[in-house]
Amino acid sequence: MSSLKFLNLQPAAGGIVLVFLLFLSTTAMAQITWKEPPEPIVSMLEAPQPQAVSISPDNHWLVSLDRPSLLPIAELAEPIVRVAGIQLNPRTHGPAQEYAYRGMTLKPLEAETAKPVALPKDARIRHLRWSWDGRYLAFTLTRSQGIELWVLDVEQGQSRRLSGAILNATYGNPCDWLPGEAGLICKVVPESLGQPPEKATIPQGPSVEENLGRKAPARTYTNLLQTLHDEALFEYYLTSCLDHIALDGTRTQLTQAALIDEAIPSPDGQWILVRTFHRPFSYQVPLSRFPKRIEVLDRTGAAVYQVADLPLADDIPVAFDSVRQGRRKVSWRADRPATLYWVEALDSGDSRKPVPFRDAIYLLEAPFEAKPQLLLRSQLRYEETIWGQDDVALMIESWYDTRQLRIWKLDPSNPETKPLLIEERNFQDAYNDSGSPVTATGPYGWSTVLLAPDGESVYLKGRGASPKGIYPFLDRLNLQTKEKVRLWQARDPYYEKVIRVLDAQAQQLVTQRQSNLEPPNYFLRQRGAQTTLALTDAEDPMPWYVGVTQRVVRYPRQDGVMLSATLYLPPGYEPERDGPLPALLWAYPREHKSRATASQVTVAANAFSRPSGSSVLFLLTQGYAVLMGPTMPIIGEGDVEPNDTYVEQLVASAQAAVDFLVAEGVAERDRIAIGGHSYGAFTVANLLAHSDLFRAGIARSGAYNRTLTPFGFQGEQRSFWEAQDTYIRMSPFTYAGEINEPLLLIHGANDSNTGTYPLQSERLYEAMKGLGGTVRWVVLPFEDHGYRSREAVEQVLWEMIQWLDRYVK
Repeated sequence: MSSLKFLNLQPAAGGIVLVFLLFLSTTAMAQITWKEPPEPIVSMLEAPQPQAVSISPDNHWLVSLDRPSLLPIAELAEPIVRVAGIQLNPRTHGPAQEYAYRGMTLKPLEAETAKPVALPKDARIRHLRWSWDGRYLAFTLTRSQGIELWVLDVEQGQSRRLSGAILNATYGNPCDWLPGEAGLICKVVPESLGQPPEKATIPQGPSVEENLGRKAPARTYTNLLQTLHDEALFEYYLTSCLDHIALDGTRTQLTQAALIDEAIPSPDGQWILVRTFHRPFSYQVPLSRFPKRIEVLDRTGAAVYQVADLPLADDIPVAFDSVRQGRRKVSWRADRPATLYWVEALDSGDSRKPVPFRDAIYLLEAPFEAKPQLLLRSQLRYEETIWGQDDVALMIESWYDTRQLRIWKLDPSNPETKPLLIEERNFQDAYNDSGSPVTATGPYGWSTVLLAPDGESVYLKGRGASPKGIYPFLDRLNLQTKEKVRLWQARDPYYEKVIRVLDAQAQQLVTQRQSNLEPPNYFLRQRGAQTTLALTDAEDPMPWYVGVTQRVVRYPRQDGVMLSATLYLPPGYEPERDGPLPALLWAYPREHKSRATASQVTVAANAFSRPSGSSVLFLLTQGYAVLMGPTMPIIGEGDVEPNDTYVEQLVASAQAAVDFLVAEGVAERDRIAIGGHSYGAFTVANLLAHSDLFRAGIARSGAYNRTLTPFGFQGEQRSFWEAQDTYIRMSPFTYAGEINEPLLLIHGANDSNTGTYPLQSERLYEAMKGLGGTVRWVVLPFEDHGYRSREAVEQVLWEMIQWLDRYVK
């Protein structure tokens, strides 16, 4: 059945055109051929991506890496094995749909020109690791038959292959450096592995799971084990041996085959910290929660100390800041030759359990025969330690419920010394963020806190958010007096941030600088001098956008909370002359525990902005105004949970954004659409269900029925059974009959993101179709939560433009 409809289209220059549109009011799911968006978008998608940059630990060399363009869908269609929460390529023993660089250049840091590094044709470069002295850069090349280890000698400017296609990179980094010229420790595929297990034609029996009264909640993970055959595949593909690979390519096997998670040499290279998975596996949680044995081996591969044998962790409470029981975060101190540290929960890992201390941090020095030494008990949940020297370390702890963060100075040489509180704040409070400690290569090649020559001061680099804008900075902080000195700060018209501090006096800096008109480039800056030396020379890949108006705007919500967004307008557009434009809001709400932090502006007005992939900024070429990232804070202060008034706050934020656009003369109320991705898509459906502010919606890769994510989602840590009204009220699926505006649903067929199953879009489509809604459902073959193939990206852009042109423009 078809229907004839009249749409009023008002061009920017004025006048009214009557257009007849003939379209099907209801259609069945059908296969269509790939579509292309209009020019100049297709040509823009050919623009090269900005290079990635890596600086050697000794600050002498700069490597630039070519980012891949959009992949052909044929690459995404390569075989995939999905087990235990991961996706792997069975042909290569590497990750499925890997992100790999495609070329490499090298130059001394201050040289004018870079030279290409000779590599095989169609190189796929991953896992870059500098040697500790900065002389070599190790990396992997993915070939059709597997993954090889290569090394670049930066002094010679030459790369060479160290191994055949033997590395096992299905999970984590396959290799780590030993000190000096000693080579690398790598996970390799056992020579005796044989062929992958075949799936039985006839099932050996039913699938059975059982729980005998034990609480074991879990969020909605994807790609989990489901069958005995999955278990066999998991063991087959993750089984590795540990090999020592020397710089001449000589291999020495250190261990027998096992399910090796990772292997980390100690800073002095004499010991190896190894994690291995073992049975029993779980069909409810991913491999990160599987039983895990943590051991220290010597350089011959012999076990000398068992740190922990952790059981299956399928019962971690879903409340934020809940953790695994037993020894966790096990690693080496960066400032010592071979000292282990780890953390143990003092609240059984349950964040809802009231206790005076949450975690304990322990130290144990080689040869690991003494009793572990208690370094500190933390009142909040331990986050990390940034090691400095024997008597200086910085420890960070935080607590989600209160958004509280603390940074402490510790004296590891004397655990009896009382820690000194350096900073305490709300971690969402961008205006009072002191920045993060600057690190540099320490005496053992690991990153440690960079101390000033006085031995009492550290450097902090921060984003510099303030009511006046975002201006990154570099400070010096005296750890004893807490006195701060501002050493450097970005100035208009630039957004410039510190990447590397090159000396203990912080006189020489490497920064990345950009502006609305200049793409990000790296510069060598002498602090206090006016001149800089350009280290890279990236050009604007899309000059068309030079004329785009880009500005950060602020406007109030009805409850007084100040909101912000970035407004983009097409080149040459003037509201007073051209009149209102069709407009799109692209949204993603966030939870806050403070009205003050919810009102802060955290978007850099001086940033360079060019679209890539399926960005909605491409819509500017079609005459749309785009309000990007309008803040939609969901606030719950004190004991009040933010989501208990989610709908009301969401609608109020959207109303404020619409009122602003109309007051500015940029848009008119009946030609504004709402769009979003993931949690933003969830936002779209809710706003269409609970308001009449928008003419149409675009929802990409979202979740719409919260009863399908019953043990928490996004910032909600209560279960469905603890907050049924909230779950139901927040689910736009419940109100599908009230979505009376056209809704475009797009979803990757292989979405592996927690909670956003493709089923979510399918069920909302079926509900709206059954209730007579106007809805289109697009499923993208082989695509995950984000969209990576050229075909899918072009299709998504085409779908969005067609939808908005039909219902909004």
